[in-house]
Amino acid sequence: MEYKDYYKILGVDRNAGEKEIKRAYRRLARQFHPDVNPGDKQAEEKFKEINEAYEVLSDPEKRAKYDRLGASWQQWQRMGYDPGQFDWSQWFAGAPGGVRVEWSGDLGDLFGGAGADMFSDFFRAIFGGMGGAGRAHTVEDLFRRTTRQRTLRGQDVEASVEITLEEAFHGTTCVLEQNGHRIRVKIPPGARSGSKVRVAGKGAPGYGGGSPGDLYLNVTVKPHPVFRREGDNLRCKVDVDLYTAVLGGQVRVPTLNGDVALKIPPGTNSGKTFRLRGKGMPNPRNPKRRGDLLVTVQVQIPQRLSARERELFKELAHIRGRRENDLS
Repeated sequence: MEYKDYYKILGVDRNAGEKEIKRAYRRLARQFHPDVNPGDKQAEEKFKEINEAYEVLSDPEKRAKYDRLGASWQQWQRMGYDPGQFDWSQWFAGAPGGVRVEWSGDLGDLFGGAGADMFSDFFRAIFGGMGGAGRAHTVEDLFRRTTRQRTLRGQDVEASVEITLEEAFHGTTCVLEQNGHRIRVKIPPGARSGSKVRVAGKGAPGYGGGSPGDLYLNVTVKPHPVFRREGDNLRCKVDVDLYTAVLGGQVRVPTLNGDVALKIPPGTNSGKTFRLRGKGMPNPRNPKRRGDLLVTVQVQIPQRLSARERELFKELAHIRGRRENDLS
């Protein structure tokens, strides 16, 4: 007979407490429930296996007996003995003491066709059928019994939405189709790519009267043609003509909330960056706080000079100490 490691089936430690075992059971039961995996025989078998493990580990008396059996089985293995020769007789439910049973065939035959039951040969042999919990002869019976005795919260559901940087700046509302219903989801100002917006109770329905799961909306912010985002800060470039860069002046700078004037001091070099405080993105946790806008100047050199303009630039070059033969 094959030994069933119920702790491994639920993915918990052998010292796990009642709450940890229940959490593991509920998580796995939601994952492999037949309503979530219609027509999936492997998921159906896994669901039965999970229920069997919980049937034992949630019952203090069954768990104590199982732990004693497990210790004995592991010691037998460590000693290098043949698993087929393990003395199961002392562990069989209702078996008379002192009788050694060796069995390598189908225990369904040994127990009079009980293999059609919803519990494994191992469980029936050790705990005797359902152990007083009633029998389930079909998988539908087991599902009804499981959902009747243990309500399950519905699964959380994820969806994706793509928004513009302007929508992320101001906040927006998205309309989704979920379970045949239209759901309006508010995206708060300052949302970033990778942000998750939780909508309570809009996930998959629960089982056995359990509460529904939640909907998590994964947000992606599209790239912007003008601004590059760095956290709550924004970066952009602005063209400045040569004369403004040399003499100083003002240029108009775009922001997500309208243009603003930027003062350019005389002698500004191309590549210089100015910080406009509070002109960046809202902070997602506190929309009243905003990042900064970092503006990098690109000085534009005039092209296709007229003869008069060329003479003036040469004159300026002489004033600045340039020799005639240095000028083309």
